Amino acid sequence: MSRYIVTGGRVLNGEVSIRGAKNASYKQIIASLLSSETTYLSNIPQISDVKITESIAKSLGSIITHSGEHSIEISTPKINSTEVPSGTGEKSRTSFIFAAPLLARMGQATIPMPGGDKLGSRPLDRLFDCYRQMNIETIESANSITFKTDAIKPTEYTFPKPSHTVTEVVIMTAVLANGETIINNAAQEPEIDDLIDMLNSMGAKIQRDPKDLSRIIIQGVPWLKGTSHQVISDRNETVTFACAALATKGNINILRVEPKIIKTFLDTIEKMGAKIEAGKDEVSIKWIQPLKAIDIETEPEPGFMTDWQAVFSVLLSQAVGVSSVIERIFPYRFHHIENLNKMGVKTSFFNPKIEDPTTYYHFNPESDKETNYHGVKIYGPTKLQPANFTINDLRAGASVTLAALAANGESVIDGVEFIERGYENLADRLKALGADIKYIKT
Repeated sequence: MSRYIVTGGRVLNGEVSIRGAKNASYKQIIASLLSSETTYLSNIPQISDVKITESIAKSLGSIITHSGEHSIEISTPKINSTEVPSGTGEKSRTSFIFAAPLLARMGQATIPMPGGDKLGSRPLDRLFDCYRQMNIETIESANSITFKTDAIKPTEYTFPKPSHTVTEVVIMTAVLANGETIINNAAQEPEIDDLIDMLNSMGAKIQRDPKDLSRIIIQGVPWLKGTSHQVISDRNETVTFACAALATKGNINILRVEPKIIKTFLDTIEKMGAKIEAGKDEVSIKWIQPLKAIDIETEPEPGFMTDWQAVFSVLLSQAVGVSSVIERIFPYRFHHIENLNKMGVKTSFFNPKIEDPTTYYHFNPESDKETNYHGVKIYGPTKLQPANFTINDLRAGASVTLAALAANGESVIDGVEFIERGYENLADRLKALGADIKYIKT
């Protein structure tokens, strides 16, 4: 179990370059399997989720060559197996995404039950429902899911609620189908548009309706070629470094990111009192005065991203007043709050008073529990106290790291391999900004 030892209380200042997006890179590796030709991907982060995806791809027949630290060449001239291995496949939710290229090229896919962070049930029923319309049979067993088809059929499908990853899987599944597929109420995250850009460069014909960006039109093509594509920058990493600087009353210049992909976040911290200077592919964020409390709700793009709220909660603990966070994407995503309480943060859970939970929340009602809270109030500013933790979640681990940076004294964080799922060399990059943080790998 790897460990961070953080001696907090230092102001973070400086410059950081953002790596490729975790939630785009591994999906684009999978998308490359739709072609038998070679694809060159650059700006690939060195994180464990990518390594797991590469391992699965190799087991299915992909040939992967690393060229430099953040670039790979991948070709899959022949798919050797239609079954994602259970071991690696269970470690990450990437496993079910492989269904798309396996179905498109082989007509069958067997995957282990998806793993990943413990955030509650993920809405795979929306994928199964769409697949039924596409002439794809779904067979569930205790440990795996098998998809079968004799021919993928184009369809028009309307998501009951937008779903980021399922939108991408449907796009990948439909791209080689014979005919036109239309997805209504599709998710609008920039990582999806980056995937569309990559697939179009491979010869696909995919576009968003300019009059309705939630409508995606896919004209099936008979085959896809290889391509060269640079992965979009990671929004979550950008927000993490911004919150680290602001929570320690520092300044940061963030390079290699388009500010427009984090516009909602930038608008939010600007309302709180931070100073923002945005360029074409960089953004400067400065703490110039005590930040004001604010209320947020997590929503699909273009709303406040659910992946941001854990690290943002650390920032709210340093704001003046009472802030609130309402989680609308997952049935429960407040595991990090217990850690913040341990460091002295005063919080109180609540459930919003709303007329119709089925339209307000984006998770399936059956995945909710009566014991779940969907809102939390955070009282600030708090003088954070150092503490010791063992973490088992990516975003909660990142939030504890940020809180430890803002606390006066030494904190020990075990289980940081979970953080390594989504952040490349986080400790070294924080150290370059002035943090006192030691990484002990075991």
